[in-house]
Amino acid sequence: MSNNLLKTGLFGLTGLALSACTQALAQRATPAPNAVPIVAQQAGPAAASLRDHAQETDIALLHKLVTETSADRIEADIRKLVSFGTRHTLSETESDTRGIGAARRWIHTEFERISAECGGCLEVIYVSDTISGETRIPDPVEVVSVVAIQRGTLDPNRMIVMSGDIDSRVTDPLDGTSDSPGANDNASGMAGAIEAARVLSKYKFPGTIVYMGLSGEEQGLFGGQIVAKHAIEEGWNIKGVINNDMIGNISGINGITNNTTARVFSEGTRDVETPEEARARRFTGGEVDSPSRNLARYIDRMADRYIPNLDVMMVYRLDRFGRGGHHRPFNAVGIPGVRIMETNEHYDRQHQDLRTEDGRVYGDTIDGVDFDYAAKLTALNIVSMAGIALAPPIPADVTIEGAVQPSTTLKWSRPTGTKAENLAGYRVHWRLTTDAQWSHSKFVGNVSEYTLENIVIDNYFFGVSSVAKDGAESPVVFPGAAGSYGGYETSQE
Repeated sequence: MSNNLLKTGLFGLTGLALSACTQALAQRATPAPNAVPIVAQQAGPAAASLRDHAQETDIALLHKLVTETSADRIEADIRKLVSFGTRHTLSETESDTRGIGAARRWIHTEFERISAECGGCLEVIYVSDTISGETRIPDPVEVVSVVAIQRGTLDPNRMIVMSGDIDSRVTDPLDGTSDSPGANDNASGMAGAIEAARVLSKYKFPGTIVYMGLSGEEQGLFGGQIVAKHAIEEGWNIKGVINNDMIGNISGINGITNNTTARVFSEGTRDVETPEEARARRFTGGEVDSPSRNLARYIDRMADRYIPNLDVMMVYRLDRFGRGGHHRPFNAVGIPGVRIMETNEHYDRQHQDLRTEDGRVYGDTIDGVDFDYAAKLTALNIVSMAGIALAPPIPADVTIEGAVQPSTTLKWSRPTGTKAENLAGYRVHWRLTTDAQWSHSKFVGNVSEYTLENIVIDNYFFGVSSVAKDGAESPVVFPGAAGSYGGYETSQE
């Protein structure tokens, strides 16, 4: 069996036709207006495989994006957000220097400034609604989020999202007047989203990248609910939300200081699963293969390949025990989403009035943030979003068959028109049912089905990913409703 188990990396392209090698440079991300282009290394001899060439170009780009991520800029943005005193959802909105109104206007202006530097490549909008009658928002309050959209060149409605939270709070969730710096929770995640826009807006990508500053998280995840509803109404084809909530603390209340690990939380089964789909999953599997879970696996692999000294801990749970984050409202409407955050939390620095008691200091202040670590986790977001935006559309309509047979057959739909311009083909994956990560794969070409001979369906979990001509690869899709990211239009628009 070992001859059938091609243990190539998640992003390799072994087995592609040599003639595709000459197309690789033309298919990669291209610089946006006013950007300095990446000069890829010259292709090797004619006999070199596309896999070698693709690694040369793909790795060069994504490693470069990591080096362009700046801890100094992230620090400056965190300090600016802290300077507003409080960013509580119920705080001041008219002042230019204090409160959530000033904070969100500054974020909007910063996205607009970034857009101006890339020739207007970002569409910056406010998305809002009025909330009232809630435990933490009893009286009517306009909850306003800031969204910046960097449209793709081939598939502009296919989106990958990075989000951070604008708002902060102290001990009393209804206290909108006391100082609430929110340096780590969550100026760190918001600053990361702004920095990601700075870095990625220098380049063009086939798919769309979105940067979000969400409000109302501390009051009940209302910003995410409002934006998720807006996304559905606008027909946005969001393939994943990477929510960043507290990405700057390295010293936990458990006494551990560690800047080399990060957690990625993801739901195991889709929140929108129907009873019929649940019954099917009981017999076919998929309990640990929701699109959110396979997005987490993708991020884990990107960390291994591109981020020095960072190991991802995939946590098989929606969020921390009994707690929530702003990816959850997206999961609730069927949009895949995960949470990236620090591994060792310090609860004295979360949701606390600024004070010292018995020599113990409380409060989420700037001295609790490690800016290099925040930059490292921001870079993880950047390469993950870039990889997905560079890749062709995530496979749709994936099905599997092979019961009481010696082989396993996977089938899927292929896009047409501009969406397929950078498509080289597909890779099928399989792993033991107890393995955390996809362990075996085979590139099978630009086909819509493939049979793995003598690989028995009962013994493994299976999936399919799409592969671009320049080497970028999508997350893996588990067959059936349990793993579906949603379909795509098969006609050119």
